[in-house]
Amino acid sequence: MIPENDLARLRRWVDTRNADLPERARGLIRYELDVTDRTVTIVECRPPWRPEYGPEWTRFPIARLRYTKARGEWSLYWRDRNLEFHEYDLVDPTPHVNDLIAEIERDPTAIFWG
Repeated sequence: MIPENDLARLRRWVDTRNADLPERARGLIRYELDVTDRTVTIVECRPPWRPEYGPEWTRFPIARLRYTKARGEWSLYWRDRNLEFHEYDLVDPTPHVNDLIAEIERDPTAIFWG
């Protein structure tokens, strides 16, 4: 089970990203979290761009964080073009979710934000 305090940190981070969007981008993009028992996936959402595709926003995964309860550690994963996740090897697993948030923000290889 994901620690509640870490999940709260991730939610605050996403809320801050959304609040910091430029005015012109609001309504055109938002960030959300998909949460399971062991993972948190950061998702970029965009509104439908053609009426024939329906009213649903598209959801595009950016990164995944996986919590391993036995070790009390978070691991970071990146997504490839086939929507498959792979372990991100530039940062070691850590008990501190803020370390992984910082790495996603820093994005030294442009693997998360392009």
